[in-house]
Formats: sequence, structure tokens, C-alpha cells
Amino acid sequence: MGTLTYAGTDYQLDDRLLAHLKIAIVAKLRVGECFLINWQIPAGDGAGRVSLWISPGIPLSFRFGGSKVPELNRSWLDALTRSSHGIRGMVVMNEAEAAEYISRAGSPAAP
Repeated sequence: MGTLTYAGTDYQLDDRLLAHLKIAIVAKLRVGECFLINWQIPAGDGAGRVSLWISPGIPLSFRFGGSKVPELNRSWLDALTRSSHGIRGMVVMNEAEAAEYISRAGSPAAP
């Protein structure tokens, strides 16, 4: 389990998901884009939703629980990035949801 720390608040996320979010978020911040990111809190953790306005001026860090760097899935990264352009902002999704999102939206962009 890893931790996304944003504006001093910690959010616990799976390391593999966090690795994909890190790449997608940093790519947008690198070009100066601000955006909304959203995810659902599982019922076992109290339920609800989280929405964060991501901006380059707000402190952000990624801390991973494991020492091994997870393998990245290009389609998952593409789905996260594509979702960030919608009205809901970047939607945090698992790998299976990302595959479904890409199949509905069309094939991923070429590398």
C-alpha cells in the first residue's frame, strides 16, 4: 500500500495504482495543467468519494510501500489521462475499468 500526500493530507492507495497515477499526474503538471481528480472510497473504508483540485503550486508526494517498481500498463495510463479531459476530471480506475474505458473510447494513442 502506498500513500499519495496532497496539501498535507494522506490518501492510501495500492502501489500499482499509485504508480500509474504518479505518471499521469506528473505528465499533466509538467505542462502546467491544473485538473480535478476523483475516486470512490470503498464501503469497507467508510464509503464516499474524494475529489482533489490538482495544481502545480500545491505540495504533492508519492510514497510507495513496496521496494519493487510496478510494471506499467500503457492502456491504463492512457485511460487515466483521457478521463482527465472530461467534465468529471481524472477518474481513478482499476486496470479492468481502464480496459473497458479504452474499448468504449477507442484504441489507445500510439506510443
